[in-house]
Amino acid sequence: MRLFGIRKDKKAEKATYPCSTANDKGPAKDSGKAAISIKVLGSGCKNCEALLQNTKEAVSALNLTADIEYVTDMRKIAQYGIMSTPALVINGKTVSMGKVLKPAAVQDLLKKAGIA
Repeated sequence: MRLFGIRKDKKAEKATYPCSTANDKGPAKDSGKAAISIKVLGSGCKNCEALLQNTKEAVSALNLTADIEYVTDMRKIAQYGIMSTPALVINGKTVSMGKVLKPAAVQDLLKKAGIA
C-alpha cells in the first residue's frame, strides 16, 4: 500500500481536517442565554437585501437579541454549500436558500430551531 502513497494520504487527511472546531469562535458566553447567530448569504441584490430586512423584522417581532450578519463574500458563501441565493443560516445550519422569506416564515424557522 505504501507504494501508491495511500498511507501517506490518510495521514495528511487527518492533519488537514481535524474533527474539532478550533477555528470557530463559538457562541458568546456573556449571559446565561444561548447566543443566536443569524447569517443572510447573498450577492448584494435586492432579493438578498429584502431577506435581510425581513429577518431583522422577524427577530425584533419576537423580541430576541441576535447577531445578524450579511455575508456577500462568495468564498464564504461557497463554504456553506449554497447553490442559490439568498440563503438563511441560523446557528450554523442552513435553513433556507433561493427564497425571499416573509417575516412570518423567518419567525417559524426560528421557532423550529428552538430559539423562539
